[in-house]
Amino acid sequence: MTADDLEKQRAAAGAGELTPAAVLLLVVNRPGEPTVVFTQRTAHLADHAGQISFPGGRAEEGDEGPAHTALREAREEVGIDPAGIEILGELPDYHTSTGYRVRPVVGWIEPPVDFAPDPYEVADVFEVPLSFLLETANHRYECAFYRGRLRHYWAMPWRGRFIWGATAGMLVTFQRIVGTRRGE
Repeated sequence: MTADDLEKQRAAAGAGELTPAAVLLLVVNRPGEPTVVFTQRTAHLADHAGQISFPGGRAEEGDEGPAHTALREAREEVGIDPAGIEILGELPDYHTSTGYRVRPVVGWIEPPVDFAPDPYEVADVFEVPLSFLLETANHRYECAFYRGRLRHYWAMPWRGRFIWGATAGMLVTFQRIVGTRRGE
């Protein structure tokens, strides 16, 4: 993480109680090229309308941990059957400036994968090649003024889509962990 990411994480963590949430970073074992599943949120939602994200959401009382939350949310949002998903592990919590403590859960699934997106929440489901997401040359650290303040964030533009913010930040963490294990 860059210094700004660390400061953002510290500020969010110290801002009071964070709402627990989990997302599913799902790798699909496509022949010749594994991919990662993303959703584009519908434009009418109150939070993060139109943004690209992993399937996931806030934890509910009956959830038995982050993996359960991520799998439940993935089923609700994109219709993926949790029975076909192998959980590989979890990434460190990602604290957002909007008050969430998000646990990314990494999963693996073999094709065929059938998506049945919830039309209220999900405008589109798409996949991005894992190799693109792991290539550091595709990770852009950008800034923009928002509400009178200069904000810094990670971004990974891909074929007309703009993966940025918390989702891109989690992917950078994923790349750093995978890259370390691969000896990069």
